[in-house]
Amino acid sequence: MTQDDLISLWLTVKLASITTIWLILLGTPIAWWLSQTKSIWRNIVQPLVALPIVLPPTVIGFYLLIAFSPEHFLGEAWLNSTGFSLAFSFPGLVIGSIIYSLPFFVQPVQVSFQSIHKEIVETAESLGAAPRDRFFNLLLPMAKKGFLIGICLSFAHTIGEFGIVLMIGGNIPNETRLISIAIFDQVEILNYERAHLLSGVLLIFSFLLLAFLYRLDSLWAQKKNLSH
Repeated sequence: MTQDDLISLWLTVKLASITTIWLILLGTPIAWWLSQTKSIWRNIVQPLVALPIVLPPTVIGFYLLIAFSPEHFLGEAWLNSTGFSLAFSFPGLVIGSIIYSLPFFVQPVQVSFQSIHKEIVETAESLGAAPRDRFFNLLLPMAKKGFLIGICLSFAHTIGEFGIVLMIGGNIPNETRLISIAIFDQVEILNYERAHLLSGVLLIFSFLLLAFLYRLDSLWAQKKNLSH
């Protein structure tokens, strides 16, 4: 790998790590609310969260690019407070990646929360456990499978992003050129050797991550069967 490839790889891992941390902070309360609420707003929030699964990334990237421009409120506010544009910047990539990977974290965590029997929570409540204690000491450990799946999927999904990061980040060396964009650059100039190398890195990473998740799921299933 060249120095530029290593920088692109580092930026990709950095983006995926920051995005995953923010998804944990923002996605956990959303997943909990969706798993518990019977509000009519659930019928609006849940499709909005899941929208990136079916919507082309270029569509999301296009609207985010408009929102990030200095001519609109978000972009103008960011420019006034930081002195640089949100569009075609690394922070813009982070915001776009959080939105685009949100369902890949929220949905597994939501399913895990929903699988917890209400009787367990009610018993803890009857024993005097405060809401905060119930959530952090009971619910979060019981939903660890969903959290692990959500973290792995959202991290891997961010690693493989292309359309949305190209739309809102462009192809700026040492700032927004991620590994997926670097692969596209090599294909465009017919440098298939380097494209093979970079693609192979992502291919091996994706395979190992999925193998890990499937193996972990198998171990959890075996443990559950033994407990019964």
